This record gives sequence, structure tokens and C-alpha cells, in this order.
Amino acid sequence: MDWLWTFPHMDDNRLRLIRTTVDDAFRTFTRAWGDPIQALFEPLRLLLVWAEWVMLNTPWPVIVLVVAALAWGASRRWPIVVGSVVTLLLIGLFDMWDDTMRTISMILVCTLISLVVGIPIGIGMARSIRLRRIVSPILDVMQTLPSFVYLIPVVMLMGIGRVPGLIAVVIYAIPPIIRLTDLGIRLVNKEVLEASDAFGSSAWQKLVNVQLPLAMPTIMTGINQTIMMALAMVVIASMIGVQGLGQPVLRAINNQYFTMGILNGLAIVGIAIIFDRISQAFGQRLQRHREHGHA
Repeated sequence: MDWLWTFPHMDDNRLRLIRTTVDDAFRTFTRAWGDPIQALFEPLRLLLVWAEWVMLNTPWPVIVLVVAALAWGASRRWPIVVGSVVTLLLIGLFDMWDDTMRTISMILVCTLISLVVGIPIGIGMARSIRLRRIVSPILDVMQTLPSFVYLIPVVMLMGIGRVPGLIAVVIYAIPPIIRLTDLGIRLVNKEVLEASDAFGSSAWQKLVNVQLPLAMPTIMTGINQTIMMALAMVVIASMIGVQGLGQPVLRAINNQYFTMGILNGLAIVGIAIIFDRISQAFGQRLQRHREHGHA
């Protein structure tokens, strides 16, 4: 009866043959198409290099003033403004400014790509049940697959560097903006859509003038979550050459530098809190504006 307790498994030689065949096929593919794929993503590399150059060469008082202005414009609350400014000043005081600017430039570019790609997909899912059924399982896999797993094909295709890290971060961070764009558009009041139809609005006019504005608070929540997930990938992305706050954390782990790890980790937390408070406050203001508009 021992066979009842032994899970049936494939023959070792056959399993080894399958693995070897798949690995060899993927290596052949990377040798043949690695360079063309790298050339395809060259504009992303240039965008990231430019964003990093801008953040590193902008004087720190200008960065602090811009963040303070964004915090005030989004929230109209002094505690958020003061907290954002103090966080940035502490980051500079502990000599983490350059790494922080590299991290912020990466997050900004990743968020931009996620919005450009994710919002149209979310709109398509809201308008097509068939597309939603196709995309939803893919998003489930993207959100549950360990990030180390999809680093393997990205690194094999494109090697170590900024662009592989950028792609890995986008893959990890894009699902929330797709899902919440889809959800926000589907939650728009049907009576409002019927009124829009009664005024003779086209599908494009209804989308731009009615659905997207009303769904914007939910979309802002998606943007917030995308930023948070991108920041969560900073340390993992540093393993494949992405510069920023993740590399000192990784170095601290490898060499057991307690203070370096804690300080850079707190800097990541501080940046996350700034992004979170500003984006959440802006989303809440949009929500209040929408409610007052309906009143």
C-alpha cells in the first residue's frame, strides 16, 4: 500500500530532457533576439537616463520647493507639507540625496509607463467583458508570481542594467492601475451615462467628459498603489543593476552594515509616505469635488 502515499511523478530522465529542451530553446531565442529587443527598449533607457540627469542636476532647494508645492496643491494641509519637507531635509542631511533622486527618477518613469500602458487596458476591460476575461488571469499571475521568477527571463534577454530593472518594476507595479481603472469606469452611475446618451454624446465624448472624470478618484487610488508597489521593488531591482536606495540596502545585507541598511530603508519609507500622502490627498480632493458637483 506504499504507493498510496507516494505522489506519482514523471520519470527523472524525461523531466530532465524537458527542462534541458526548454532552457536551450530560450537561450537560442535570447541569442537571436536579445539585441533587437534591447534596441526596441532603447527609448526607455534614454528616458530614464534623462530623468535621472534632471533629478541629480536640479538644486536641492528647487526639489524641496517643488515637493512642498505639490503637497500643498494636493492636500491644502500644512502637516503634509511640513512632513514632506522635513523628510527630504533629513535624507539630504544623512548623505542619501543622490541615491534618493535616482530612486525617484526610476519611480516617476515606471509610473509614467504604467499609466500610459495600464489606463488604456483598463478602459478596454471596462468596455469589453471578453477582454476582461483574458486580462484578469494575466494580472493574477503578475501579482502572485514571485518577482525573482520573472527577473530570470528579463535578465537572460537583456542582461544587467537599468532597462531590465525598469521592465521588472513595471511588470510588478502595473496591475493596480489596470484593475482600478476598469473598476472606476464600471462604477460610474448608469443614470449619468443615460443622460449623456440623451444629449447625443459619442462613445469618445462620453469616455472623456463623463466616465474618466467620474472614475478619477478610483484611478488615483490605482496610481497610489502602483507607486507603492514600484517602491517595494526598489531593493529587488537593485540586484540587477538599478541604482538608487536599493543598492546600499543590498550592500548592507551582504556586509551586515546595520546603520546603512536602516537609514536607507527609512529613506525608502519616507519617500513612500510622501508619494502616498500627496496622491491620497489629491484623490480625496477629487472625490469631494465630485460629490459637491453632484450636490
